[in-house]
Amino acid sequence: MLAPFYLGLVVSIMLLFVKFSQELYHLTIHVTSASESTVIIGILSLVDMALVGSLLLMIVFSGYEIFVSKIDVAEHKDRPEWMGKVDFSGLKLKVIGAIVAISAIDLLKTFMEIPDNPTEGNSEMFLWKVTFHMAFVLSGVLFAAMDRISAETKPH
Repeated sequence: MLAPFYLGLVVSIMLLFVKFSQELYHLTIHVTSASESTVIIGILSLVDMALVGSLLLMIVFSGYEIFVSKIDVAEHKDRPEWMGKVDFSGLKLKVIGAIVAISAIDLLKTFMEIPDNPTEGNSEMFLWKVTFHMAFVLSGVLFAAMDRISAETKPH
């Protein structure tokens, strides 16, 4: 029943690749006329999309193996090291870690775009972004703590 969801995530990776290609093309065309900060922000956008793509790929493979069926590529030379070894708990930690990294990149892009004289609305938006990022960080720490506690709990 979950296989169509994972197929949809594969399609979303392809859609993300289209946006990545568009951003790369736009950045390549305008690199000589753009400011340094604009180029850095463009590169950060590419890194952001690459992280989201990696996260989706990890969710597709790990989730499929955990909830649907094992993927039989055990002896293939290109098989990722983590494949088949990530359980649901590990997948949660990898997801929250990727979310924190994506949030940090978005926050860095925001700080790169801070105007010389921020307005009241801009200041509030910056505050909200930092607040959300810290909430993601705290969630990651709490997920890790819960996993550590549950790993130390003796089975009944």
